[in-house]
Amino acid sequence: MTVDDTGSGAGAERGPDDGPGGAAGVPEVQDESKDGESAKDPLALRLEGLILGADRRYTPFQAARSAGVSMELASRFWRAMGFPDIGQAKALTEADVLALRRLAGLVEAGLLSEAMAVQVARSTGQTTARLAEWQIDSFLEGLTEPPEPGMTRTEVTYPLVELLLPELEEFLVYVWRRQLAAATGRVVQAADDEEMVDRRLAVGFADLVGFTRLTRRMEEEELGELVEAFETTAADLVAAHGGRLIKTLGDEVLYAADDAGVAAEIALRLIETMANDETMPELRVGIAFGTVTTRMGDVFGTTVNLASRLTSIAPKDAVLVDGALAEELKRSGDAPASEAEAAEAAAAAEKEGEDPPSYRFALQPMWQRPVRGLGVVEPWLLARRG
Repeated sequence: MTVDDTGSGAGAERGPDDGPGGAAGVPEVQDESKDGESAKDPLALRLEGLILGADRRYTPFQAARSAGVSMELASRFWRAMGFPDIGQAKALTEADVLALRRLAGLVEAGLLSEAMAVQVARSTGQTTARLAEWQIDSFLEGLTEPPEPGMTRTEVTYPLVELLLPELEEFLVYVWRRQLAAATGRVVQAADDEEMVDRRLAVGFADLVGFTRLTRRMEEEELGELVEAFETTAADLVAAHGGRLIKTLGDEVLYAADDAGVAAEIALRLIETMANDETMPELRVGIAFGTVTTRMGDVFGTTVNLASRLTSIAPKDAVLVDGALAEELKRSGDAPASEAEAAEAAAAAEKEGEDPPSYRFALQPMWQRPVRGLGVVEPWLLARRG
């Protein structure tokens, strides 16, 4: 889907200087020949019609007018979704009109501000664009290998998409509803309205050591397989133990958890799992606990910056945490206040014939050190007890 906010009237044809085409959502529209037949690949148009469920009918100006919104607002929505300008090519469908009408209707009803509606369009566009790229690059590419000699990939693609489309669509909606339910549950449990936006979370970075050197030694395919294995392993561990994967950055993953103990367990599991895989380089993890601002599924703030800095100074195959997270682990009983106190408690319990206190984690204070932009911090080395 594309847009141009300079269109002046319904039915205007795209001129040679009306802007680029052929990017996200709309295959490039070729100028029509004198006999009215488009030079565009017919298979690409057939696939587009199959996926969108409708044929091209509207120019951006006509779509905005049919939806009852201004061209300026339509442009903001479309660009927020990641669709490029195509002048006034007739490339939009009824679905595009309906999407405009729905977003504008939420604004008119007072359910969303205009700025929030644009954020909804942007977050949805960014997320689904990445998903679509992955599905085409990694999923469909493998499935569309010609099953018989002499067949081309294009001959296989259309029937395959026709079969997969309804199933993938249903699955996408299911996962989205599940994620929405989980996110809503976390937000409504916040102690007050301020915590719904600025919340106290444990934020962890896990970073592969020496990744830059690996990029110079490994073939591209090998490097891609390593990154995919790392991201998959990290994502599975984070989800399985109650955390949330915020984003992956190739050699680094960012995750968050509401509970300090959950974040600590994930970090140690990551270290242990990667250490047992001979194909993986060493890993280091940094975790900080504190107030975090969340926007469009990402996290920001001093706590995030501190977690990143702790990761950069962490030893190989080790976890560093900040003082706030260490205090949370002590408060919750996941770690002793000190090893001396733990030894005294164990001795007292043995004397009374009782079981000694059970702690999951051990904390060792490290030297205080200045951290650029954050002042002096005292990191703690996190380990598993026993």
